[in-house]
Order: sequence, then structure tokens, then C-alpha cells
Amino acid sequence: MTPGLYRVHKPVGPTSFSVVQSFLEETRAVPGKRVPVCHGGTLDPFAEGLLLILVGQATRLFELLHAVPKTYEADVVWGTEMDTGDLHGKPVFQGDPSRLTPESLDAALQSFLGWSEQVPPSTSAKKVGGEPAYRKVHRGETVELPPSRVYLHSARWLSHALPGTSRLSMTCRGGYYVRALARDLGQKLGCGAHLSSLHRTEIGPWKDPEPGTRVGAFARELLPWARVRPLTDQEVGELRRDRSVAMSGTLPPDWRLPPGFPDPQAPVRGFHQGRLTFLLSERDGALWSDTELRGGL
Repeated sequence: MTPGLYRVHKPVGPTSFSVVQSFLEETRAVPGKRVPVCHGGTLDPFAEGLLLILVGQATRLFELLHAVPKTYEADVVWGTEMDTGDLHGKPVFQGDPSRLTPESLDAALQSFLGWSEQVPPSTSAKKVGGEPAYRKVHRGETVELPPSRVYLHSARWLSHALPGTSRLSMTCRGGYYVRALARDLGQKLGCGAHLSSLHRTEIGPWKDPEPGTRVGAFARELLPWARVRPLTDQEVGELRRDRSVAMSGTLPPDWRLPPGFPDPQAPVRGFHQGRLTFLLSERDGALWSDTELRGGL
């Protein structure tokens, strides 16, 4: 399997790791050295949609995917808060949603825009003592997670079937829990709420592909929100000797972030012979190597 980033559609049911496992089995079917594989952001089993799979040297791009926009559509059920935040949990609060109106829901949703402190669901993949919180919960342990600083860029209601449900579309930064937003909306409105469905439709420039398909991204398609610096043979040699190269010749990104979205502080992409070979950082008016992707992507 060619090293790079692959877009796949995760259906409802399987875990994100099970999708990674299928890629690992494929890479191990070919004799030779083992190829690393990871995903670019978990989707809960009850959720579906875009899952990014990183193969080979592309796994070193993992941390750079966290700070880019992620877009979701979700169905919110009013009247019951679940301990998990989704339809598979146990009720922990029930309230009366009969007074909800589109106007009150608009006002409540707008109050969550921008940066905020969000307490992740106890059944999240957040690590507690080096172990995902959900594993502790499944063993019957009590888990209290500290709040995380998260960012909600935009959100709007697509439709309502009040007092029962509403459909939501939203774009956020990585690390945002849509289940927690539903929980917090229900608490703010005093009626309780949880998710009955969740669909991740986009991450950065990448859209959810058709089920059963696999779409690869390589070279200039990788990290397209980052600037580009073409490199000569001589400049590659300089970078490998821990020397800098000039900023001149740096090109703008291939894809623009939504207006007003926080700067992800992306490195400059260094390309040699059409392949992504270096991740570069700007210091003292020059570019220095942070990471060399041997063989290129």
C-alpha cells in the first residue's frame, strides 16, 4: 500500500480501530518490514462518516490534523440526558421539552460559538492514567474528566421536529465533542438532550467518500492549508546538515481555511521532485527542518 492519507467512510457500528486493523492486515499481507498505520481522529461506534487513515510516513502528520476544521451533522433528541451523550447510554435526567421553540434553540446554540471550556463525556477516548476513559467506565469505575479548551466555529439548525428532535450542522476544531454539546444544550435549556445520530461529513478539504470506497491523498494533496517551499537537490543537502534555506520561493497554501478560523500553526511543506519530503519551520527569517519524511509522500 502506497504511503499516504486515505479517506474512508466508517459505517455505524464498527470502531475506528477496527478500520485501522483492516489496513494493518492488508499491509502485513506483503512480506517485508511492517508499515505503521493510524487514524486521524476517532469516530464513536454509533457515528458514521469520514475517517482519515494514515499509512507509512504519513502517520507522522497525525498531530497536524487536530487543529483543522471538522464538519458534522447530528440529530439531537430533546427530553433525556444520557450518561454517554448518545442513544446507547443510560438516562440520567429527564425534562420537559414542550416549551422549546426554534428561536430559543437558535439563542442557546449561538452561546456556544467560539472558544469555551468543555467537559468531555466520561465514555470518551480521553486518556486517564494512560488508559481511555471509556474502558474505566465500562469496568464500572467512576471517571471525572477535567474541561478542555475547544472551539466551535459555526453551527446552525437544519430542521426541527419539536418537541422531539432537531437536526444540527456544525464546524469545529479537533477535540470538540458533539455529544457534549448536546448534553450542554439540554442542560442550558433545562430539558435534557442527547444524540441519536452523528455523521462527520468533512475534515479540512476532505469530504466523506461513498461507502466501500477508499480515496488516497498524496504530495500536494497532503496538508493543503500549509504553505509550500519547492526544494532543490542542494537545499535538501543543506537541510540534512541542519542548515537553513531561504524563505524566498515560498508559495501560498493550496486550500484556504474558513474565514475567521483559528490559525492551525501549520509548518511549511518542503517538496523535492514533487514529493512532500520535509516539514519546515520559520526561524530568524529562514526555514529549518523539523521533520524529514524519508522517501517522501
